[in-house]
Amino acid sequence: MPSVLPDGEPMPEDGALPAHALEGAGERPLGFYLHVPYCATRCGYCDFNTYTASELRGAGGVLASRDNYAGQVTEEIRLARKVLGDDPRPVRTVFVGGGTPTLLDAGDLVAMLGAIRDEFGLADDAEVTTEANPESVDPAYLATLREGGFNRISFGMQSARQHVLKILDRTHTPGRPEACVAEARAAGFEHVNLDLIYGTPGESDDDWQASLDAVIGAGPDHVSAYALIVEEGTQLARRIRRGEIPMTDDDVHADRYLMAEEVLSGAGFAWYEVSNWATSEAGRCLHNELYWRGADWWGAGPGAHSHVGGVRWWNVKHPGAYAAALGEGRSPGAGREVLSAEDRRVERVLLELRLREGCPLELLKPAGLAAAERALADGLLDDGPYAEGRAVLTLRGRLLADAVVRDLVD
Repeated sequence: MPSVLPDGEPMPEDGALPAHALEGAGERPLGFYLHVPYCATRCGYCDFNTYTASELRGAGGVLASRDNYAGQVTEEIRLARKVLGDDPRPVRTVFVGGGTPTLLDAGDLVAMLGAIRDEFGLADDAEVTTEANPESVDPAYLATLREGGFNRISFGMQSARQHVLKILDRTHTPGRPEACVAEARAAGFEHVNLDLIYGTPGESDDDWQASLDAVIGAGPDHVSAYALIVEEGTQLARRIRRGEIPMTDDDVHADRYLMAEEVLSGAGFAWYEVSNWATSEAGRCLHNELYWRGADWWGAGPGAHSHVGGVRWWNVKHPGAYAAALGEGRSPGAGREVLSAEDRRVERVLLELRLREGCPLELLKPAGLAAAERALADGLLDDGPYAEGRAVLTLRGRLLADAVVRDLVD
């Protein structure tokens, strides 16, 4: 959840949406994202809207306590029910992210899920995910989550090497994420993801290979692997600027991505989004696919973003301000924007092109179609799907995905 909120028009105090936002809603899946903004420590690379205990001391600190957070999110879920009115859709996906959701009591996560079930109902095949730090769960905690309705879990592994974890300010010990996979399986979780980061300063090819080997050995059915982005304002950015550690260049990122594709595909994983691989269709993260396909989701929590029917809005950032708004019976929304037809077209190209299924060529304007022809000739798009009217990235195209997308949206 990014730490900087965009500009936009004011949000109504009651959170009401324009009438057109719910037109045709029955044809779109509905998901919930629940943001938990708490962390035990701040990782040096993190630019998300998260807070440690020391950062919450002072103004708003009491309102922002972890102890009453589940109740606050429940209030926003009830607000969502009022705003969406008689929308009959059961919730298809729930994703609890952060921060570190598992700093809350497991019963709190189950209670927030219960509020969604009570207000909206869950689809029979609903996907319910939480992120987790490896050091913040144990078998009993995982069993409580599973019994409470969670069926997917995502562990932040990042690396299998201690010196790489140290640069990232990650506190778990190597080997713990792999143990968590086994504990989650024993608790009955059907789907388990491990998150990796490549391109950390000081990481070698051997380090990255060790991380990939550890992931394969752990036996998850989903892997996410993201290139490290050094965000301005983070401790990592300051260390690089001072010359304490080197910046990793794009060629290294490309090499690491190719290593990931080779190892993961060799172990039975197939890419379905540029940075995500799964062993089966069932293993894909359906909640993220809501984002990538422009479906509807309600984001609850400080700084959380939502989208319903072409209307996007975002909540106030600070947990204290969030709690105060709900306590006063107001929407915690800080602002919103109504997307134009062109906005939505551009977003579809930007996001769908990253998927294995690609984006329809009919979304492209003449300049974009000309760029697609050039990308096809350059081996960046797959000629098979192209002949059937879809732009699908090749492996080389995935390495240059951002540049390809920029050309095609023209």
